[in-house]
Amino acid sequence: MSRPSYKKALEDAIAEYESLRRERDALEARMAQLAQTIGSLSRLCGLKAGVELGITDACRAILRSSKRALTPTEIRDQLQAMGFDLSKYANGLAAIHTVLKRLHGAGEADLQETPERKQGYAWKGTSYVPFDIATLMKLWDDKR
Repeated sequence: MSRPSYKKALEDAIAEYESLRRERDALEARMAQLAQTIGSLSRLCGLKAGVELGITDACRAILRSSKRALTPTEIRDQLQAMGFDLSKYANGLAAIHTVLKRLHGAGEADLQETPERKQGYAWKGTSYVPFDIATLMKLWDDKR
């Protein structure tokens, strides 16, 4: 392959990668919405899920499915609506705050202002990539 062919292959690979990332983000958001719906409907039907989510994964699911930043109180309310049992925690809201701070510290959630002008958390997400695609794309753009 010639140098221009490598450049074209790199450009195509970056474009496909970004397209797939957007598709994955949309799928993860929809799956999180469905998980909440299934949890809520199961509870209404008197069923208990065979696999219980931990509080961290439950908070992740709620953040993934939301189109906006949520306050810890809103997340607590959604957890309860899903049938998540917060009674095992001495202070459920404090546990949620701790989870959200950890997700923020790990780069999975962003601090954002809610429409009500309160501090909330919005899903940022993470995925392992063996290279920094943003830096690679910037380098590519600079070389054009």
